[in-house]
Amino acid sequence: MIAGFLRLQASMCKGLSSLPSSCLEKAKEMRVKLSHLAETHQKHKVHDGKALQDLESVLSKKSGLQAFHEFLRSEFSEENLEFWLACEDYRVSPSNKQRTKAGSIYNQFINPDAPQEVNLDAETRESLLSVVDSPCADTFNKAQQRIYTLMAKDSFPRFLRSSHCMEAVKDF
Repeated sequence: MIAGFLRLQASMCKGLSSLPSSCLEKAKEMRVKLSHLAETHQKHKVHDGKALQDLESVLSKKSGLQAFHEFLRSEFSEENLEFWLACEDYRVSPSNKQRTKAGSIYNQFINPDAPQEVNLDAETRESLLSVVDSPCADTFNKAQQRIYTLMAKDSFPRFLRSSHCMEAVKDF
């Protein structure tokens, strides 16, 4: 729409050469302003289109995170996101609280009898069992990355096709 207006204005400017120079200057100023407006509109359009194209951008915005969480809850599969969020919280926790949080994460998500057990391969699960008693800042990095990849390949594409995503787009 804006591009069509700019073409119309340009063709009008060619026919306006007989007008006083003050009118031509005003027309040129208007053309510059409209061009800037069109560029700004296009940048926002591109940004909005990309806003929900990757999981990272959804998780980085409160409204996107909330919509994705609601979607996962509707599918009874929010444990992966809950685990990922718990790992994010763990990563920024003071070292004197990491042992307690590591135990909670293990009992909530990793333990085979965990109430929200996440789907991890045996090797990753075993490696966590061996370090959960002496955790460090990156204790859950590998497991968190595996769950992130699982969400990105499995849950996220379904989210993009859902009504939850359509609602989130309005808030972005």
